[in-house]
Amino acid sequence: MKNLLFVIGFLSVSVYAQDTIKVDLTNPNATIYTHLYFLQPDSYQPEKSATTIQGYTGEEAINKAIRLKQILDGKGLLVDFSKVPRNPIHRDSIGYVKSYKYILFPNRMPLISVERVNGSWYYSTETIQNIAILYNEVFPWYVQKIQKIIPEAGSKKMFGLEIWQLIAIAVFLLMAFLVFYLVKKTAFFILRKLQYRITGSSNEEVREVLRKLAHPISLLVVIGFINRVFPSLQFGLEVNTLAFLGLDISETIFWIYVFLKLVQVVMRIYAEFTKRTHGKLDDQLVPILHNFLTGIVIFLGALKLLTLFGVDATTVIAGASIGGLAVALASQDTVKNLIGTIMIFVDKPFHIGDWIEADAVVGTVEEVGFRSTRIRAADTSIFQIPNSKLAEIVINNKGLRLYRRYKTNLGLRYDTPPELIEAFVKGIKEIVIAHPETRTESYNVEFTGFGDSALLIMINVYFKSLEWGTEQSSKHRLHIAIVKLAKALGVEFAFPSSTVMIEQFPDKNSIDLKYNTDQDQISLAISETLSSFSKESIERSSFGKDDGE
Repeated sequence: MKNLLFVIGFLSVSVYAQDTIKVDLTNPNATIYTHLYFLQPDSYQPEKSATTIQGYTGEEAINKAIRLKQILDGKGLLVDFSKVPRNPIHRDSIGYVKSYKYILFPNRMPLISVERVNGSWYYSTETIQNIAILYNEVFPWYVQKIQKIIPEAGSKKMFGLEIWQLIAIAVFLLMAFLVFYLVKKTAFFILRKLQYRITGSSNEEVREVLRKLAHPISLLVVIGFINRVFPSLQFGLEVNTLAFLGLDISETIFWIYVFLKLVQVVMRIYAEFTKRTHGKLDDQLVPILHNFLTGIVIFLGALKLLTLFGVDATTVIAGASIGGLAVALASQDTVKNLIGTIMIFVDKPFHIGDWIEADAVVGTVEEVGFRSTRIRAADTSIFQIPNSKLAEIVINNKGLRLYRRYKTNLGLRYDTPPELIEAFVKGIKEIVIAHPETRTESYNVEFTGFGDSALLIMINVYFKSLEWGTEQSSKHRLHIAIVKLAKALGVEFAFPSSTVMIEQFPDKNSIDLKYNTDQDQISLAISETLSSFSKESIERSSFGKDDGE
């Protein structure tokens, strides 16, 4: 009995509450609530709902109010009244011009808004003018045609749905499958044509990526098709809200996938171009750009997904900015290294594989990363230099040399006759000319001065090969030939010494060397040395060819 009385009392209060609810146009929240409340089945009073439509009266205003609600229901636009402002003097801060205006769904239906007119809030003039256009977009002409030809039997329910709705779902699914198949084939064909036009070649890896890219593109077209026809099924607001939320989430995920694949395609094409360039620094830029672009796509995609769940994007961006600033302040070295990385890729002071000298570090550049550059020394050890430091110091890029220069000084004894000095210099010049790895148009072999303990012979040559190992081998052959020449001529290399004056005693032989300055002997010695050197060069060349074969 008590329970019965409670139910009766509750119903009485509910009815009383409905009767006491009046038209309220004092703020955006009240106006929108008035419009929707009086079009609900339990509180259906369309004439009160029509008061929110300014400039129209009677049936015309009622018709516009009803169609406006149908538009919102058809697109699954559920109004969250907790977020609608109750301020009577609310100003729109989204647009360029601040006004007394509130847009209900700025991301999905920006044309639907309310505005303040003479102290009261109504649906805006823009909204009212576009009701017919929006209605035709949500419910195309064929929807009304279909509704007119549906027989009474089609209105019967089966599995909670009307029969005509079940038939329409089956037809739409079949059409969606056909659209998916045709768009996929067409998209792949167009992408292949564009890829060939850009690159001028056919790459199997790129082809496979494009094939995978055509799949989500066709799904996006299908989602667009479903978005277009789904309101025609005339489901309730709750169903439409969930359906369109699912479609929006799916669309966002597919767009993320498409852009990730586009990044992959662009990076593969860019990698093909970098292979054709002389330097290898561009090759290092490929993974860095790939990771950077991938991060941007994922960030923007995640931001879009958050907005679908009602999260304010501006709040997220502001929080990310503040957090990024805090992280930047806490990791200044990391930011400096990132800037240094950018400067390295812009200025290109070296390439991958170049032999460089950076302060005390000498070695070959192996990798340029976000934070540091890896250099391998001659002893195979690894140096990790922060890019911020590398961008500030002086770099001697020996990898950019046109030739490898070799300069040394030879010291002959002070008692070497002038004839043998001239012959020795002449012989070295001829050895340099006969050497297959030296530049014959640019070299110097001269008697340049008097040292503390030796007569100085300067040798300045340029080797053609830029490889360190080849350079050392070329030095070895040059040194051996010079030593053989010195032996053939009978000249000796000096070493640090002190001269001691002693008396000449009878029967004591002098310690001075005996030099042969006969010109015939000198010419013969130079000729035999050159002949031996040339023979060795030919044998080395033939051996190298046999190995290559």
